[in-house]
Amino acid sequence: MRHLHLLTSGDHFLLTLQPRQRVGHDILLARHGNHISTMRYDRGNDRIIAMLDDGSWDSAPNMISPSLEMPETFGSVFRKDWRFLSVACVAMVTVAAVAMGISVEMANHMSTTELQALLVSYPAF
Repeated sequence: MRHLHLLTSGDHFLLTLQPRQRVGHDILLARHGNHISTMRYDRGNDRIIAMLDDGSWDSAPNMISPSLEMPETFGSVFRKDWRFLSVACVAMVTVAAVAMGISVEMANHMSTTELQALLVSYPAF
């Protein structure tokens, strides 16, 4: 996931997309500071791995605590509840279509004077 950052340089503004900072980055920066050469994300183990200036390696977990539950995002809600949301969407579209069909049929069976009276008095409700 990338985030939009606004960089300022004097009177110039530059919009950039930068990768999200992970918790493991912060842990490694706190441990080693300016002595980190490269960092990469190990997706399989959910860890950040850093190569240090002296050639050694260090890694840090990408979570603060395994028992900590992160807040839900729109993506996680849609992944979990996509069936329910799909059924609810189809149900609402069906109700709207039935209501529209009933309205059109009622309008087709009204006389011109009844329809005109209904249209004139409708804004009063």
